[in-house]
Amino acid sequence: MTLQELYAQIGGDYDHATRVLRVDKLIAKHIRKLPQNGVVDALLEAGREKDPGKMFETAHAMKGLCANLGLLRLSDLASDIAEEYRPGNSRTLSDEEVDVKLQEVASLYAKTVDAIHQYEEACG
Repeated sequence: MTLQELYAQIGGDYDHATRVLRVDKLIAKHIRKLPQNGVVDALLEAGREKDPGKMFETAHAMKGLCANLGLLRLSDLASDIAEEYRPGNSRTLSDEEVDVKLQEVASLYAKTVDAIHQYEEACG
């Protein structure tokens, strides 16, 4: 599996990642680190705890990380959650709607991690 095939499989934007990180070696290095990063797990835990401060902090961190890697759907979901819990903002989503977004994050992230592991196995 090539890096481009990985991005196609996970619905990522390889061209975006290339614009940010410039070379395949860096993209591959950082995409492989994603499963160990912990920011997505921290966001999901904050969601289970219903901790607004942690929700904002972890969603904001996840948004930037995923945007840099060209994982724009994950970044967009994280952005929605970050803005929902940004200090000073009024909430616009119900708890149930936030839970749906967190479920989408969990599902998409699991698919992404599975594909990353397949990529690693193919690369040796």
